[in-house]
Amino acid sequence: MTIEYKHDLVTVADMSEAEVLHKIKLAQLFKAGKQVQLNRPVYAMNLFFENSTRTHTSFDMAERRLGMQVIDFNASKSSVTKGETLEDTVKTIQAIGVDLAVIRHPENEYYNELLNMNLDISIANAGDGSGQHPSQSLLDMLTIYEEFGTFKGIKVAIIGDLNHSRVARSDMELLTRLGATVSFAGPDQWYDEKFAAYGPHLTVDEVAKNSDVVMLLRVQKERLGDELTKFDEAAYHKQFGLSKERYATMKDNAIIMHPAPVNRGVEIDSDLVESDKSRIFTQMKNGMYMRMAILTDIMVAKGIINEADILGVD
Repeated sequence: MTIEYKHDLVTVADMSEAEVLHKIKLAQLFKAGKQVQLNRPVYAMNLFFENSTRTHTSFDMAERRLGMQVIDFNASKSSVTKGETLEDTVKTIQAIGVDLAVIRHPENEYYNELLNMNLDISIANAGDGSGQHPSQSLLDMLTIYEEFGTFKGIKVAIIGDLNHSRVARSDMELLTRLGATVSFAGPDQWYDEKFAAYGPHLTVDEVAKNSDVVMLLRVQKERLGDELTKFDEAAYHKQFGLSKERYATMKDNAIIMHPAPVNRGVEIDSDLVESDKSRIFTQMKNGMYMRMAILTDIMVAKGIINEADILGVD
């Protein structure tokens, strides 16, 4: 299996099945204790223009475990507050010797302009608006693969705030490419016909009962705008959340996933967050190992890690 090592990772749109499986197996090796050698000192900077706990700390830990030196960045204290463009910020940190920028930004496809500049610094997308979240999607694939050993024929339900979710978009693309069957559930106003190409829009009761993976999405209150004044958490949970009653109808071997942070009592009953079927904290653990795999492949593309160090992964 030939893998194309890429200078940047910004979207799952052009990611092949072989590339996904390669990253899953490399992440599993890291999970088992694998180490790699950097050919020279490597400097990484995590530029987060939206709040984050899991993704930010996960990338930070992955970078440090790979032996990279992480340069602090605080968006609220950066020159962005003075009007500096993202492009100039990235060119500035490239000029001082940063090798890799992990970026989360509220603008969809912010990375296009950066890629068009043919920069030496590599870009890893940690989430763009409601567009893509490739590292979350890949850690989700790792979690599903470890549970079922395949994607072929696995039924995955994605439930909740679909329209605002970069996780939904990234996951539905990869899952269907890998052979899984996807369905959706949630409020009609948060569903768009563009999802129809990937699977049907069903009721929460239907998908909870028939799916192998019940993937819940956080209600993104920060993106609801005027809708937020009408949002009733208890009513949402009753109609669209994973209640104990719906949990009881799930398949014996089905699992629950959620990209987190979890709104307990909204998307899922609080008691179910750490239930037997839940893999929510497993996803978080897998995230660090998957991000190690993502960063390693970028460093191979840059000649900073020798490909021989990870040959035989496939």
